[in-house]
Amino acid sequence: MINKYTENKIVKTYQCDRHGFIRPIILMNYLQDVADSHAELLGVGRKFCIKKSIAWVVTHYLIDIIKLPSESDKLIISTWPVDNGPLKAIRDFEIHGSDGQLMIRATSQWILIDTVARRPLRLTDCLPADWSCNTNRALDLPFDKFPDFISTEKDTLFSICYDDVDINQHVNNAIYAKWATESVGVKFRDTHSLRKLFINFKKEIPHNINNVIIETAINDLTSRHRIKTDDIENANIICEWGLN
Repeated sequence: MINKYTENKIVKTYQCDRHGFIRPIILMNYLQDVADSHAELLGVGRKFCIKKSIAWVVTHYLIDIIKLPSESDKLIISTWPVDNGPLKAIRDFEIHGSDGQLMIRATSQWILIDTVARRPLRLTDCLPADWSCNTNRALDLPFDKFPDFISTEKDTLFSICYDDVDINQHVNNAIYAKWATESVGVKFRDTHSLRKLFINFKKEIPHNINNVIIETAINDLTSRHRIKTDDIENANIICEWGLN
């Protein structure tokens, strides 16, 4: 079993913001991409899931940004499964620069669901018999409930675009990061850089929903975000920022 997987990527110009740093949506896609590739190598990827009428669903991403990658950076992205409970699996990530410097570390939590019954499955009933985990942690944080908050900013309304919806017929996970970081406003983004991105996904947003509301509270260098469709809370996000 290949219990650690690594890919090399180069940050392209079109993947950067106006200051030349990687955009949050691209960072999220990098993590998702290597996780998907590793799952396929382990025999539990998309092809396996389609045959079994099951799906991996991510509940949390906790991302710690030590140094934000920028244009033309050569990145070494590693991922590995860390631990399994009866229903939940943990997958960690590290991103190093070409000089070996650790730039980003992250952890994520996943469940397997029956796509017909829409219920979680026991991992031992689905994973290969030789499944094993790497005990090294990239970011050893608990997947606790995020604290509630009261909005301090004007709510932001985003239209769900055609390209926001992925092949699974719901809004792609990376779009949530884009919504949260856009909702703080241009002036804030111009003077701050993302340092932490914690996401708790609660309920998927299907393709037939037209708009989402982002409730936001900003306190110094921390912003909190509640993503809602009608009266449904779809995700909670915490961002920590540094001054440029």
